[in-house]
Amino acid sequence: MKDVAALAGVSLSTVSRTINGDPKVAPDLAARVRHAVGLLGYQRDEAASALRRADRVSASVAIIIEDVANPFFSAVHRGVEDYARERGVLTLSGSSDDAARERALAEAFVSRRVDGLVIAPAGPDHRYLEREHAAGLRLVFVDRPGHWIEADAALSDNAGGARAAVEHLMAAGHRRIAYLGDRAWLFTASERFQGHRTAVGKVAPGLVHQDLGEERAYAVTREVLAAPDPPTALFTSQNLVTLGAVRALHDLGVRDRVAHVGFDDVPLADALAPGLTVVAQDPHALGRTAGELLFARMNGEHGPPRRILMPTRLIRRGSGELAAVSG
Repeated sequence: MKDVAALAGVSLSTVSRTINGDPKVAPDLAARVRHAVGLLGYQRDEAASALRRADRVSASVAIIIEDVANPFFSAVHRGVEDYARERGVLTLSGSSDDAARERALAEAFVSRRVDGLVIAPAGPDHRYLEREHAAGLRLVFVDRPGHWIEADAALSDNAGGARAAVEHLMAAGHRRIAYLGDRAWLFTASERFQGHRTAVGKVAPGLVHQDLGEERAYAVTREVLAAPDPPTALFTSQNLVTLGAVRALHDLGVRDRVAHVGFDDVPLADALAPGLTVVAQDPHALGRTAGELLFARMNGEHGPPRRILMPTRLIRRGSGELAAVSG
């Protein structure tokens, strides 16, 4: 800044006021400062700026999601980022993968003095954030609530959406409905299985398979359909699990005979034959809601933690409307 001031022939305070957008700076002085900034390639040091201010505001927030490569979490990230950008705040991000990496990322972001933190939990215990949260760190959980800590959360109606999916299959005459799910300990997976169980009542042996990823879902789908008394319908409770099941149904040539509803929309779901019926969340809106909760706290809102439950919707495309056919 001293170099800019010397080149522009103005005071250091004039440079500072120009860079911070003070409208009271004379237009000719501001123009000289901007010209000097361009010539010197000056860039503002936000970290140093934050240290100089009494409130230590960094004008940045961070989001930790499970996997940025997962389209669902990419959309959640974009929701938070869009909300923050509209308010002139930078969004930092990282993929957690597991509990240890989640904690390492959270501690790294906190050490960089972000103003707020959004987390899609990958671990079962968030007490490691208690000290920072009590000291003023604004904290919001998204998609899943935090564990062993009280904080705001933006969630989807997982149980209600799963119940609606299974009831939709039952309305088409299906009674043997296989459940293929994500990691059972996850809040979302647990809620979706509860919705499935509420709809079907007694769960039939051999029709519940959990802790699946895409490849394991592919193998399990082939296994259950090869059983002596196979299911007539599938409910897959996570987008990657859904993709594995779709591949298996396609390879077996039974996509037009085995009904299927997935939780979460997937790319090209409407291009399949038949189109894939899904329970859709709005991940961008989920992220944006998390951003709203976070910025409300950053702007001084007090009170007990809030939990916002967002609705899901059933999108009928054909696969979930196939009637039950025995044998």
